[in-house]
Amino acid sequence: MTQAPATTPPVVSGDPPYLAGLNPPQREAVLTSDGPVLVLAGAGTGKTAALTARLAHLVATRRAWPSEILAVTFTNKAAREMKHRIGQMIGDAVEGMPWLGTFHSIAAKMLRRHAELVGLHSNFTILDTDDQLRVIKQLMAAENLDDKRWPPKLLVSLIDRWKNRGLVPNDLDAGENEAWADGKGKHFYALYQARLKALNACDFGDLLLHMLVILKTHRDVLEQYQTRFKYILVDEYQDTNASQYLWLRLLAQQRKNICCVGDDDQSIYSWRGAEVANILRFERDFPGATVIRLEQNYRSTPHILAAASGLIGKNADRLGKTLWTALNDGDKVQVKGVWDGPEEARRIGDALETLQIRQTSLNDAAILVRAQFQTRELEDRFIAIGMPYRIVGGFRFYERSEIRDALAYLRLVNSPADDLAFERIVNTPKRGLGDKAIQRIHMLARAEQLPLARAAARIIETDELTPQARRTLSVFVGQLRHWQEQRDALPHPELTQLILDESGYTAMLQADKSAEAAGRLENLSELVRAMEEYDSLDAFLEHVSLVMDRDESVDAEQVTIMTIHAAKGLEFRHVHLAGWEEGVFPSQRALDEGGTAALEEERRLAYVAITRAREQATIWHAANRRIYGQWTSSIPSRFIAELPPEHIEMEDSFGGGASLWRANMAAHNDPFAHLAAAQSNRAATRGPAWQRAAAQTGVTRGPAPSERAPAAAIGAKPRSDLAIGMRVFHEKFGYGEIADIDGNKLEVSFEAAGTKRVLDSFIRIG
Repeated sequence: MTQAPATTPPVVSGDPPYLAGLNPPQREAVLTSDGPVLVLAGAGTGKTAALTARLAHLVATRRAWPSEILAVTFTNKAAREMKHRIGQMIGDAVEGMPWLGTFHSIAAKMLRRHAELVGLHSNFTILDTDDQLRVIKQLMAAENLDDKRWPPKLLVSLIDRWKNRGLVPNDLDAGENEAWADGKGKHFYALYQARLKALNACDFGDLLLHMLVILKTHRDVLEQYQTRFKYILVDEYQDTNASQYLWLRLLAQQRKNICCVGDDDQSIYSWRGAEVANILRFERDFPGATVIRLEQNYRSTPHILAAASGLIGKNADRLGKTLWTALNDGDKVQVKGVWDGPEEARRIGDALETLQIRQTSLNDAAILVRAQFQTRELEDRFIAIGMPYRIVGGFRFYERSEIRDALAYLRLVNSPADDLAFERIVNTPKRGLGDKAIQRIHMLARAEQLPLARAAARIIETDELTPQARRTLSVFVGQLRHWQEQRDALPHPELTQLILDESGYTAMLQADKSAEAAGRLENLSELVRAMEEYDSLDAFLEHVSLVMDRDESVDAEQVTIMTIHAAKGLEFRHVHLAGWEEGVFPSQRALDEGGTAALEEERRLAYVAITRAREQATIWHAANRRIYGQWTSSIPSRFIAELPPEHIEMEDSFGGGASLWRANMAAHNDPFAHLAAAQSNRAATRGPAWQRAAAQTGVTRGPAPSERAPAAAIGAKPRSDLAIGMRVFHEKFGYGEIADIDGNKLEVSFEAAGTKRVLDSFIRIG
C-alpha cells in the first residue's frame, strides 16, 4: 500500500502556472469545473494547493467573475491564506472576491441585506456569550425559574445546538422540549429569540439560522443568490453542521456547480455540531457527482501512512481511500510501554534531549495529548531539566483560570494577608457580593491597615453591609476560618479537595454543561494529584511560584505541546503521542456519552494524531497512571492493537514487574503496598476525596457566624476621640448619636436609620 503507483504527473507544455507541480488527481480536481465535485483529500495530500488552483482556474478561464464565486472556509486565518495564495496566481483580480470568507462572515453579509425579513434592522448587533447569558438570566428571572437548578449556561448550550441543527422553536420535538426545565425548552427558546429581536440583535448561531429561514421562505431571495453564485467551493466539508449543510444545499440546487473538499477520516469536531454524515451522503445529495481522491501524501513516510491507514480502516462509516507516498520507507511507528506517567514524561524528555544533541531543532518536535490535564507531568519534567516548551491552543497548566482560582484559595488559607488571592476568589464562584460590598471591605482595610480577609471578618459584625451581603460574606469568612483550622489537620491534597467542594467551585463546574467544563474538572483533579508529590502546602506553592516565574525568549527553539484537536492541519518531523490507554484515549467520557459513533470519532482523532508526523511517530502508554488522585491500572489503548504489526515496533520498560492489572491487584504484587502500610489511614483502594465523601453523613459546611470567634478579637486599636453621647456622621446612615462603645464597634442611634452597629473607621465627628 505504501508504494507509489506507476503514473506520474504528465508534463504538459503551455500549462498555466497554477497547474505547475500538480499530480493527476489534483489536476482533475482543478479542471473538472462544472457539476458537483467531491474532493476526498487525505492528510498531507495538498488539498489547499488544489483548491486555490481551482479558484484561479475559474477566474483565469473566465467561467465566472470573482464576484460570482462563493468560497467558504472555517477560519479567518484559512480565508486570509486562501486569498493570499489566489492573489499570487491571478493578481489584483482577487480583490473582487467579496464572497470569500467563513460561513459566519458571509452569512452576516447576507443578513445585513435582508434583515427586515426576520424582524431585524440592518444595523443589528451580534452578541457574545456573556451577552447571551445576561439575556437568559433576565428571562429566567421574569419566569421565576431557579438558575441554580437550571443553569443558564446549559440553555445557551442547548440553543446553540438547536441552531447548529437549523431548528427554530416550532421545530423542536418532544424530546428536545424536555431537555430544558421539564418541558419548557420550546417556550424559553421562543422567549429568547423574541428578546433578541426586540434588542435588534442576534447571536452567532442566528447568522446562519436567519439566512436559512430566509432562503426557505422567500423564493425570490433564494433565486437571487442561486443566480449570483455560478460556482461554490467549500473547504473542510467534513466539519459542517446541519445548518451549514442545508444552507449550502439550497444555494447549490439550481446550478449544482459545487465543489466540496474534505476528508471524512478527519471529522473530529462533533462536540461543536459537526456531522460527518454530510460528506458521506454527498453523492446522494448530488446524483452524478464526480468523486476525486487525493491519495498521494507529501508529508509522511510509508510506515507512518500505513499505520494510520490500517487504524482508520477499522471504521465502518467512511468513504475509503488509500494513502501512498513516493518518500523512502523511514522508521516504523514506535509503540513504547512505560511503568507510569512520570516515567512517560522522563522518557519523552530524554528523547527530546537526544534531538538537541543531534542538532535537531526543537521546533520540529511536538507532543500531542488527548486532554489538557495530561500536560501537567510533562511541564513539570521539562522545567526540571530545562527543556523549553510552548503550549499551543491553551494556557500552561498552572496558568489556566481554574488552576489559578484553586491556587488563590490555597494561598489565602496559607497566608490570610494575601489580598490578591482574596480579591480573586471572594466572589468566585458567584456569591452575590456586589461591587459596593467589596468597596466597603477595601475602605475598611485601607482605613485600619488590615488585610482584606481580616477586614471582611470585622465588617460582618456590623451593619455596614446589606443583610444579604452580610450573610453571604459571613458564610465565606466562616469557611475560610474552617479551612485554616484544617490546614494542619488534613494532608494538603485532601485539604485542597475539601476547599474546592465546600466553596462551591466543584459544583459550579459540574453545573456548567459547556464542552470545556469537563476538562476544567479534570485539570483540578490533576492539580490535587500533583500536590501529593510535595511534603507540604508551602513546598507546593513555592514550586508553583518558580514554575510560573519561568522566563524565556520568544524566539528560542521550543518543543510544542498541544491537544490532538489543536494539531489538526499542522505537521512536525518528530511527534510523541502520550497517554494511549483505555479511558484516556479513547476517552471514557466520550464513549459513555456517544457509544459507537464516539468510538469512531476517537479513532479518527487517532488517525489525525499519527498523520501529523513527517519522519518519526512515537506512541506512549503507561501500565499504571494516577487518575483522580489514585493509582489506576491501565491497559493499552485498543487503537494500539489495531495498528498493522508490520509497520510498528513495540517495546516496554516494565522491568519485570507486574502491572497492577496483570497482578489482578494482588497485594504481594502491588508495588505500592509499602506506601499503603506506611500510611494506613490513607491507603485502601480509594482516594481521600472518596473516603471523605463516604464517611460524611450530611453536607459539609463551614461554621455559622454564631460559632465563630468574635471579630473584636482581631480588631485594630479603638479610637480615643469618641465618647458616648457624641454626635457623629456616617456616609451610609447619616447623622446619629453614639449609644455604646465596644472596642472598634459602635452602637449609634441614627436619626433616619435607627440603631445600627458600625465600625469607628466609617464615623466622622459631626
